[in-house]
Amino acid sequence: MLLAIDCGNTNTVFSIWDGEKFIANWRASTEQQRTADQYYVWLSTLMAFQKIEANITDVIISSTVPRVVFNLRVLADRYFNTRPLVVGKAGCDLPISTRVDEGTVVGPDRLVNTVAGFDLFGGDLIIVDFGTATTFDVVDKDGAYIGGAIAPGVNLSLQALHQAAAALPHVDITKPQTVIGTNTVACMQSGVFWGYVGLVREICARIKAEHDREMKIISTGGLAPLFQQSEALFDAFEDDLTIHGLRVIHEYNKG
Repeated sequence: MLLAIDCGNTNTVFSIWDGEKFIANWRASTEQQRTADQYYVWLSTLMAFQKIEANITDVIISSTVPRVVFNLRVLADRYFNTRPLVVGKAGCDLPISTRVDEGTVVGPDRLVNTVAGFDLFGGDLIIVDFGTATTFDVVDKDGAYIGGAIAPGVNLSLQALHQAAAALPHVDITKPQTVIGTNTVACMQSGVFWGYVGLVREICARIKAEHDREMKIISTGGLAPLFQQSEALFDAFEDDLTIHGLRVIHEYNKG
């Protein structure tokens, strides 16, 4: 069995692939202080609850938080007796190339999404990932990662409004019934929601114009379903895009 670990700035996802399908998917908050032993106690408890035998033979990790990788490596070595593949590190090859400025370090999550997007949809893609940041990744016709854009995440923008303006409360993002808000919460929700709709539409339109070819727009990330229902912004939504990419990368390295 393969344990695929996607560690983001906010949450870490653990998924188990049995060779044919993913049979489990769990999410925990990303904490730099969490030890390998703590990871295993939490993970083994969930596996026992779902009656999953702990016969993990392979581990692959993608992490945007470098400080957590050490303990995830220890988890793989100590409890599963395997050396993990870590995206972006030596020993983990990718089935795609990157064409960016020399010396640029591309986030592992963006590389994994590129691999997954190309595997599922082919080339000429824009992948919009609604995470802690809202990222736009451009996939060329041959599957190469060729750059993109990074904007503040939706929840990060709401948090900044609340912290910087004393009179503004903390609100949850939702699609407002009208653009014109008639109270403070509705005004904030309208500004953020429709502001991000405009941001996504404009950035994608400009990417398409520069790329000078038809492109599919794929959404992923925690808030993607909220925006998926609005204004026909995306051609497809993939909830587990990063996890799918990790499986493809693992198969490429083991094949």
